[in-house]
Amino acid sequence: MTAHPLRAIEICVENTDGLVAAQNAGADRVELCASLLEGGLTPSFGVVREAQRLAKIPFFVMVRPRGGDFLYSDIEFRSMIEDVKAFRDIGVQGVVAGCLNPDGTIDEQRMGTLVDAARPMKVTCHRAFDMTRDHKEAIEALVRAGVDRVLTSGRHDTAIEGLDVLAETVTAAAGRIVVMGCGGLNERNIAHVIDTTGVEEVHFAALRDEPSGMRFRNPTIGMGGTDLEREYTNSVTSEEGVRATIAAARSR
Repeated sequence: MTAHPLRAIEICVENTDGLVAAQNAGADRVELCASLLEGGLTPSFGVVREAQRLAKIPFFVMVRPRGGDFLYSDIEFRSMIEDVKAFRDIGVQGVVAGCLNPDGTIDEQRMGTLVDAARPMKVTCHRAFDMTRDHKEAIEALVRAGVDRVLTSGRHDTAIEGLDVLAETVTAAAGRIVVMGCGGLNERNIAHVIDTTGVEEVHFAALRDEPSGMRFRNPTIGMGGTDLEREYTNSVTSEEGVRATIAAARSR
């Protein structure tokens, strides 16, 4: 496939420190989440407000009320709509969400409702797309719902494994919806993924573990049932990692 220019490079972060690191490293846009250990959840209103104060680049906010699947109860979906409206009303540029039906299809009605509530914000369908039964069918549903872009690793764990499906998704989209590639992208593979699939945008998280500054450590309890060592290790966005991967993507 002939090399093509990228429209945007988006970095996934879970706090405002990550947003600052990403924009310092040259990111075009940020996806702001909480709890990347669960694949990303809705951040607090306070985090979003602080992000607005600090951001010099656009950021989109994750709207996902819990981990697990993307089949939401009516109560959960109403909470998602309220989050979308709240972010819209304070001037956020975009939101990231996804809803599925039990049979593995896009919940087109709910996605359309989210889009209507979000405007004039942009709407990205996240990797709920990768849990659908058929990527071409899912693209058509998202286009009908008015979604602006879809984030996908080609229905595999990583973009490298999903190269063929990613390329097919770009072809199926036919310019009607932006396809943003993701899934284990780094400075060693990002150029290959872009040039092989034709994705218009890319998305990655460049994380590194940083030891906690806590000197006192309670050896008898782990919050949330996690490994005790996890209590004293923080995952942070690596400005150096972001910069290196962006350079690899831009130097094609």
